[in-house]
Amino acid sequence: MKPKIKITRTPNSKIKDIDFDTIPLGTTFTDHMFICEYANGTWNNPRIEPLAMIPTHPAAMALHYGQAIFEGMKATTGQHNMPLLFRPEENAKRFNHSAARMGMPLVPEELFVEAVKQIVTIEHHWIPPQEGSALYLRPFMYADEPFIGMRAATNYKFIVICSPAGPFFTKKIRLYAETEYIRAADGGTGEAKAAGNYAAAILPTEKAKAKGFDQVLWLDADEHKYIQEVGTMNIFFKVEGKFITPATSGSILKGITRDSVITLLKDKGFEVEERAITIDEVITYFKEGILEEAFGTGTAVAIAMIEAIGYKDQLITLSDENPVSRDVKKSLDEIKSQKREDPFGWIVPVTIKEIVG
Repeated sequence: MKPKIKITRTPNSKIKDIDFDTIPLGTTFTDHMFICEYANGTWNNPRIEPLAMIPTHPAAMALHYGQAIFEGMKATTGQHNMPLLFRPEENAKRFNHSAARMGMPLVPEELFVEAVKQIVTIEHHWIPPQEGSALYLRPFMYADEPFIGMRAATNYKFIVICSPAGPFFTKKIRLYAETEYIRAADGGTGEAKAAGNYAAAILPTEKAKAKGFDQVLWLDADEHKYIQEVGTMNIFFKVEGKFITPATSGSILKGITRDSVITLLKDKGFEVEERAITIDEVITYFKEGILEEAFGTGTAVAIAMIEAIGYKDQLITLSDENPVSRDVKKSLDEIKSQKREDPFGWIVPVTIKEIVG
């Protein structure tokens, strides 16, 4: 049965003040938010209401013990301007995987998907029409029980907010392979989209930027040689016509775009190896002239071509030609906008008339 979500619309939309040609990244938000609370073992009062500040007790456990997780999703438009979601059920599953790892309650998948559908329905006018732009969706959950003590909280909030966004990377990116700091270790929280993972990445990322790079390429915690992932992306290398991507062994996020790209590559006839790969291997492939392409994958960026990778005093440079990467990106973008057939059943249309305000 479809979850019943109460809807209260704002009388004063801010959309008239938005210029979709110049959207500042991550600072523009739509008129409404979805919110519900977890207490006494159940999720209660699911609703959509005008976006507003959330009262938070100074002792809210998320502020002290870090029980906070999130997802990243996008809504685009397809034929007849119908809003489209991309594999939302996979986001729901991964959200709950993160919740389980962080000792937090699971959100029923039906509630997660319906919350996303309904907020997109109400905010569909906020989906930018420009190519490469989208309505970015941020489902998140945090512990809001006021308690100072080391245990799982008993009260949580699950919220979905929306932000129109242009393309995240309009040029190829430069990565710096980090040898001092780590993102995650086996047995840690690397496979969860936990807020603390990203907090720990801020300082190394700022240091990488100061060196002239865009993001960190994370290496393993034990030997600092096995490639894990990029700051906000999974990573792929094309070597002699074959693609290699690090296996998601427990310290690497199971990217939904990553999984989709693997499917597309195989569908196009390419071999894809999911295995451990070292930075030394990549350097060897580069020196031998067989490192042909490299790119990152993620919800925000879709596919981001890599220009160079810095490692200690070495610089790996990639060719300006990325024929396969560009073809896969084009296929993915066209599936998401219904310009190409979706043989995998990834696209979920959101019918506007389904929701009555």
